[in-house]
Amino acid sequence: MPHSLHHIAGNNAEKTKAHNRRVILGHLQGRDAGRAEIAKASGLSTQTVSNLMAELEEEGLVHRQGRRPAARGAPPLLYAFNPSGAAALGFEVRPDILTMVLTDIGGTARLTRQMRLTRCDPAHVLELMAQMAKEAQAERPRILGAGLVIPGPFGVEGLSAAGATTLPGWEPKQIPAMAAEALGMPVHLDKDATAAALAEGMGGAAQGLSSYAFLYFGSGLGLGIISQGQPLRGGFGNAGELGHVIITPGGLPCDCGNRGCLEQYVSRLSLQRHLVATGLLAPHTRGTDATVTALLAANDPTLTEWIITAAEALSRAIGMLENLFDPQSIILGGALPDALLDALIAHLSLPEGSVSRRADRNRPRVMRGTSGRQSAAMGAAALVIHDTVTPRLDAHRALPTEMKDAPCP
Repeated sequence: MPHSLHHIAGNNAEKTKAHNRRVILGHLQGRDAGRAEIAKASGLSTQTVSNLMAELEEEGLVHRQGRRPAARGAPPLLYAFNPSGAAALGFEVRPDILTMVLTDIGGTARLTRQMRLTRCDPAHVLELMAQMAKEAQAERPRILGAGLVIPGPFGVEGLSAAGATTLPGWEPKQIPAMAAEALGMPVHLDKDATAAALAEGMGGAAQGLSSYAFLYFGSGLGLGIISQGQPLRGGFGNAGELGHVIITPGGLPCDCGNRGCLEQYVSRLSLQRHLVATGLLAPHTRGTDATVTALLAANDPTLTEWIITAAEALSRAIGMLENLFDPQSIILGGALPDALLDALIAHLSLPEGSVSRRADRNRPRVMRGTSGRQSAAMGAAALVIHDTVTPRLDAHRALPTEMKDAPCP
């Protein structure tokens, strides 16, 4: 994850040891460095860096890279981040699909599994996850932990829990402990869109960006926001419920209880509903990608009608996001075919009255992501990696009261 590590100082207090480890690992991502160089960049003492470096080397998270030639004195011993030194598991649970990804701590996928769900109650899904985790551990014994992502929102009363995009019974205050017991390892819980945004920054279209927004097409439509290298989660873990922002007042009814929500015009379920209503798809059909791809290739006017309507609603939402969050770019990804995402982007009519209209832009205002359909599962693994290698400015401060019960790490 891109971030300005040279602006984040370490702390010599023992209670911030985990933070200091992140400072060192973060500094070593993308560069080799000696202990004195890391100490100078972080503000840590050379002794502290030496002690922590010995731990990290023993754990296999860093390795020696030889010595750098020096004009005077002994050449410094260089260290490098070791992406294959450990692994992370990522699970995405949707109402109909369970996906697992095993990555190394550099974010490269080493094993992927996916299965259809005939039931999505926690007991059943956690049992399947445990079976997948055993297979992953046979592949990579040293797994630091697991990320688990589900559709939001978490623990709310202001949005109905009904509808095809939700997971009944998945209480965010209980699920992490239940999952940790089932898998035998620490578990980080987060929203699918937030995790997908992390994955896109780690190995996708957002590499090199520190502030961006990721529109995730999963069960519904979610939003992940990365600001200065850190996920924006809000007071209760529910930041980014873009799908339930009213874009057309008095418009189509939504399961959340509102009318005119963006999700009703721009989402996988919206597309399926349109294709069924026009006779291009049989009701309750699973897997619509082949149909959509064929319709796109044929320039089918019915599909084009949906794209134009969806792009109009999406353009209004993107203009709002730009002015609210000032992202370097907005990225679209998730469970829609790449060709359809490209068509949506091509039909956008982005508002001119936006802070994102800049002469000095070096990225498009809107891009398609490259993490693919497994971006949320990859992002779940990225939660573990992010917690391991990315310094947090609030690491040594107490959390606000409202965040203590929040489901996110």
